[in-house]
Amino acid sequence: MASNIGMMDSAYFVGRNEILTWINNRLQLNLSRIEEAASGAVQCQMIDMTYPGAVPMHKVNFDAKSEYDMIQNYKVLQEVLNKLKIDKHIEVNRLVKGRPLDNLEFLQWLKRYCDSVNGGIMNENYDPVERRLKGGKERNSKGSLKSSKSLQANNLHNLASGDAAGINKNTVSKQGKTGVAASSSEVRALSKEITDLKLSVDLLEKERDFYFAKLRDIEILCQSTKVENHPMAVAIKKILYAADAKESALDEAQEFISQSVDNGETDEANEEETD
Repeated sequence: MASNIGMMDSAYFVGRNEILTWINNRLQLNLSRIEEAASGAVQCQMIDMTYPGAVPMHKVNFDAKSEYDMIQNYKVLQEVLNKLKIDKHIEVNRLVKGRPLDNLEFLQWLKRYCDSVNGGIMNENYDPVERRLKGGKERNSKGSLKSSKSLQANNLHNLASGDAAGINKNTVSKQGKTGVAASSSEVRALSKEITDLKLSVDLLEKERDFYFAKLRDIEILCQSTKVENHPMAVAIKKILYAADAKESALDEAQEFISQSVDNGETDEANEEETD
């Protein structure tokens, strides 16, 4: 099953554009950046589309902005994965930070898994927009009553204080100019931050590609016929092809080398006794 996907699997080399296209086409969204999926809502609906009705969409918040709200989405997703017996631990603390690389890796895994179910064929009867709307209506049904009461209270308050509406126009004008100036400075600061983030992402991608090339060279070397059965080559491949980044892979490789060395020494001793 595709829930166990090693880091050297081709799934982890699917580009950002392909992932975004996959999400937008299936869920009828318009995401332009990987970070926009950091809330966990997209991942919940992808599983819901793969297993219709498996996700309680009324608990999924597509408007989640705070880390608290995002964590609630990932809790829903983890519970569903556990119920479906999908062996995948979600690194929630990393994903809610919105770092592009962490979210890209998780979405790459998700795409690989969803594509492995029913050959990746989309459910034609699944309406992603309607599913989101139903979930949102059910989630907000209780809040809507409170909101309506609050609006009524505000309207009564505004009517009662209608005599105080004569605000000095000069004061309003000055406040408006100050607000525009503040907004302009905020826009410039945000633009600079976006530029810095893009540069950071580019550097991270170059670094990832660099280390992947190194790992690929090691893999090719270990697969060569002259050394592929050598204990060290076998141990390295155990680490490369481990399903998850666990310490047990390293321990297993070290144990394999130790056993190979012990067996080699035993063979040599037997040969000496025979001679």
